[in-house]
Amino acid sequence: MCRRHPLPPSGSGRSGRPGRPRSAAADTAILEATRAALVELGWSKLSMSDVATRAGVAKTTLYRRWASKNELVVDAVAVLFDELELPDRGSLAADIEGVVHQFAALLERPEAKTALMAVVAESTRDEPLRERIRTSIVERQKRLVLEGRARAQARGELPVPANGRAGAAGAADDLIFDVIAGAVVHRALVSGRPVDGEWVQRFTALLLGGLGAAARG
Repeated sequence: MCRRHPLPPSGSGRSGRPGRPRSAAADTAILEATRAALVELGWSKLSMSDVATRAGVAKTTLYRRWASKNELVVDAVAVLFDELELPDRGSLAADIEGVVHQFAALLERPEAKTALMAVVAESTRDEPLRERIRTSIVERQKRLVLEGRARAQARGELPVPANGRAGAAGAADDLIFDVIAGAVVHRALVSGRPVDGEWVQRFTALLLGGLGAAARG
């Protein structure tokens, strides 16, 4: 799979000392160290000090970039999701199946699974963390839905919204993202069932055809 260059972490607006450019290598090392520490230690034992040590950077370097563990862990997860791509597979159904398989494969990785479950659990009692998840992960990954819809419209598989219907199309995009992400996360991480080819085909048919397709299947 061809990976795009990861988007900058959502905390990247925080600058260091004037005149000192931010090091992309240090960012990468810090985020990798964060994911490794989460797998080994879990959320409760993870500390900024431990991450700095693992990454080989000073704590001041770490805190210039991320003010808290919450921000750091969300960004460590976000860059993994930025790896998701939507290659043109010739049809809307094939595009959906492809990205679902990618998403499921990502969730099989220990660092992705542990980090995502940790931040979601912690966000249930931390509204700022929940908002950061929305902006750093959810909103960034809605690009896949927008790209898929535009491609399907160009193929003639989906209608182009009439003037004045852009708001309705945006709401539909949000719902489509919620359905796909929610179904895959539940299947892989909550139910612990395989996201295999048969399940992906059935899910795609349901998404495209509605409940009637599920009943016929």
